[in-house]
Amino acid sequence: MATAADTVAEPDESIAESVFDCVGNTPVVALNRLFSQPDVDVLAKLELMNPGGSMKDRSARYIVDSGLRDGSITPGCRLVESSSGNFGIALAMAARVRGLRFTCVLDPKTTTANLALLRSLGTDVEMVDDVDDAGGYLHSRIRRVNELLTADPDAVWINQYANDRNWQAHYHGTGAELAEQLVRPPDYLFAAVSTTGSILGCSRRLREEFPDMRVIAVDSVGSVIFGGAPGPRDIPGIGSSRVPELCRPEEIDEVVYVDDVTAATGCRQLLATEGVFAGGSTGAVVAAIQRTLPRLDHPSRIVAVFPDRGDRYLDLVYDDNWLTGARRRRTEHPA
Repeated sequence: MATAADTVAEPDESIAESVFDCVGNTPVVALNRLFSQPDVDVLAKLELMNPGGSMKDRSARYIVDSGLRDGSITPGCRLVESSSGNFGIALAMAARVRGLRFTCVLDPKTTTANLALLRSLGTDVEMVDDVDDAGGYLHSRIRRVNELLTADPDAVWINQYANDRNWQAHYHGTGAELAEQLVRPPDYLFAAVSTTGSILGCSRRLREEFPDMRVIAVDSVGSVIFGGAPGPRDIPGIGSSRVPELCRPEEIDEVVYVDDVTAATGCRQLLATEGVFAGGSTGAVVAAIQRTLPRLDHPSRIVAVFPDRGDRYLDLVYDDNWLTGARRRRTEHPA
């Protein structure tokens, strides 16, 4: 007869209920090879390791699940959003997992990889091709969103540019994780901006622990978020041709503008030195740190948010022909 001493407890299994339960808990890595100065500590939060490939997984999960809980999103309804790719992919994953329909409004600058992935996830794709007054497509995309909402009264617009749950996702997610992962306080936070949700959520949470931390936004040349002159931009996921309703410039200490060529160079340097295969906005963050480092306080500790991975940018920043064309366009139309 077996006794209690003879009984061996089975180990607890660690099994997620869905891929969306795997969002978050991304690592922080030191970039000692790319930034080898002895008095500088550059740390990167690898949001590119989320299951959907970007930090947008966090906001999509938080917004959709919160909406389902409070009834603003109803079971089986249609989600509608304007997206350049990553947030659209994250919402497409959410729709698959939560049994929702999803229509994503895109434009010709969407990468072929993002477009193929969205369609593989069963997304209804609406493509706009009319350039708006700002020289981009965002206003045209939002106009199409409003047309879709009028045609389907049961459709729900996620509206990442104005949805407070966007920044809250990063306050409770990315920022909270960083607050636990970092024991010594960072002097600077570098983060790319588009909706400004991620930089605000991260900085608001981190400043509760580290009130002296300075926040540096990395924006794209041609973006108007912080009053810059509108202009052409080819890399999706960074910058905007309209000021997001979420934007709070008073919470940002400095803005660094990076053009497409410099962002692509940053991507390639990061891959060559650290083996990190990242997207265009991450390359812009790398370039912004390199540019500002000589005038920052020393010694200094920098934490950077790396938004997405590089496989969706193979026909952009990692393509030599594209880079050659981008350099030519920069020469013809200098900022």
